[in-house]
Amino acid sequence: MAESTDLTLPRRPWERIFRAIVYGRLTKAIVGRRRPVLIIPVIVLTSVVVAGITAPWIAPHHPTRGDLRDRLVPPVWGGEQISLKVVVEGQLDIGAGHRQITLDDARKIQEDAVVGGELGIVTRAGGSTKYLLGTDHLGRDILTRIIYGARISLIMAVLTLLVGGSIGVTAGLVAGWYGGWIDELIMRAVDIILALPIILIALVLVVSLGSSFQLIIVILAIAIWPLFSRVTRGEVLRVKDMDYVALARVSGASTLRIMFVHILPGVTNSVIVVATLLVGVIILLEAALSFLGAGVPSPTPAWGSMLAEGRDRIAVAWWISALPGIAIFLTVLSLNLFGDWLRDALDPKLRHLE
Repeated sequence: MAESTDLTLPRRPWERIFRAIVYGRLTKAIVGRRRPVLIIPVIVLTSVVVAGITAPWIAPHHPTRGDLRDRLVPPVWGGEQISLKVVVEGQLDIGAGHRQITLDDARKIQEDAVVGGELGIVTRAGGSTKYLLGTDHLGRDILTRIIYGARISLIMAVLTLLVGGSIGVTAGLVAGWYGGWIDELIMRAVDIILALPIILIALVLVVSLGSSFQLIIVILAIAIWPLFSRVTRGEVLRVKDMDYVALARVSGASTLRIMFVHILPGVTNSVIVVATLLVGVIILLEAALSFLGAGVPSPTPAWGSMLAEGRDRIAVAWWISALPGIAIFLTVLSLNLFGDWLRDALDPKLRHLE
């Protein structure tokens, strides 16, 4: 007796995700024994998305305006910075003014100050609830700029995935379906682009054309579409010989219909996982470009440009660079962990191992 052949289309990825949530896989992954640590990435990613969407309403201050009277205020948990200065009579010695204070000035602070004694001077005020994460060298609120930086990262990620993902998936479908010289041509183009120094090319383009939001999107899309193309091609080669695709051919479906209606749903699982993992890559690339001055134009707050602004003041105002760096680290790590879970949830071969 001949074995029955299942000609049904593969379950759509969004339905797989919905069923995973309904049947408790996401809940088990978050609070269960196997991956209790996933609750942290979920909280981090939810916070980043909410902050990015609601930035104009939840940010406590303006992202680009500051008060120089409040420059370099430490985070709320930071205490006062006190420096010991030697009391001298007359003028301060050249080159040693930061370690000395005149007797007249010292007696304004402490009436019994004497020449040769040491006096503790508050050189930096303590933290304030007005600026929970402190301020930068221009008096701009760090928390506000981190929130708006999340907004920039989200916009960059979404637009880059739409542009680069569309190009890469289409190229992968064409290469995997047609094969032959078309496949060879597309894959060699992929190899060439992956070998290009994207950061160096970005710097050259920014110097030549000027920094702009659109240019950064184009550069990032060029960097990621080959990754989509390779994954899609591999999945197409696996799916195109399946029975339901053969049935579509026999029924007289056009090539475009077969590729986008029958094959594309079968490869979307892998594309979704790659897209999730590439969001972290996009955030890192955008941060690197902004750090080098080739990213989002100033004064728009971006996590990479905030790192660059604080690198020369790391000894006296560590929070300017450290806090955006922590935001980048936690976001990218959370995306990687969530991408791993999503891969397991969408891959039936891996689900049965849980």
